Amino acid sequence: MKATTLRLALLLSVLLNLGVAAAVGVGAWRQQEHEGAPPSLPAHLALRPDQLSRWRVAEQPFMAQFAAASAQIGRHRAALIDAIFADTVDPALIEAERAAIARLQGEQQGLLIAQLLAEREILDREQLARLADLLRRQPGEPSPLEELHAR
Repeated sequence: MKATTLRLALLLSVLLNLGVAAAVGVGAWRQQEHEGAPPSLPAHLALRPDQLSRWRVAEQPFMAQFAAASAQIGRHRAALIDAIFADTVDPALIEAERAAIARLQGEQQGLLIAQLLAEREILDREQLARLADLLRRQPGEPSPLEELHAR
């Protein structure tokens, strides 16, 4: 495989993975906004006051960790792009950045799963069904690179 093709494939892979991760994080917000649903997830789930306090306690560290992981992914993504388009291509550096992004995305997915499991302990059956339905209805949006190539 030519170096240019490999670089483009890696870039496409990274952008696609970032798109998926972003869709998980913001998909619920967009879906609610477009459908005129309540402005927040706790409102959509109709949390009781006791549930809301537990929800916020569980949500704060998750949001901080998720944001930190997103920032790290962004830094590695920028480094990967720089490495791909550098005057001299270093395949080892490209692979290291790709691997770092994949590792961080895996950790971020683990954070999300742990958060959903924590939320599961807070919600009643009806609220769980509402949350699961909301997650299932999230759109599978194309990555920005896919959109550019489709034009």
